[in-house]
Amino acid sequence: MQIDYHNRIFAGVTNTDSGQVTASTTFHYYQEGDVMWAIYEGGEIQKGTMTGRVAKDGALDFAYQHVDMKGQIRTGSCQSVPEILADGRIRLHETWQWTNGGLESGSSIVEEIASNHE
Repeated sequence: MQIDYHNRIFAGVTNTDSGQVTASTTFHYYQEGDVMWAIYEGGEIQKGTMTGRVAKDGALDFAYQHVDMKGQIRTGSCQSVPEILADGRIRLHETWQWTNGGLESGSSIVEEIASNHE
């Protein structure tokens, strides 16, 4: 399944308690070839960035870093598996782990909120 993430916007749907992404967190994805990156903010997060790779099946493997509302710098890694919804939007099922702080791991779902991608 070939997926182009460029100019897609996602928001948090569910998250493990140790995560900081909420429904107020929005992610703006970009892609060139098999390289993806995103900027994100909202909820408990002031500003964040992600950088990673897109596999041929559309799965994502990336590192993330952000500054939270407490002023802490948080970093982690994440693997995301895409699901194409009936209306064509993408839902990402994520497994992540903090790489600083308490090193907790968890899972979350983010879902495309706008389908006006180029």
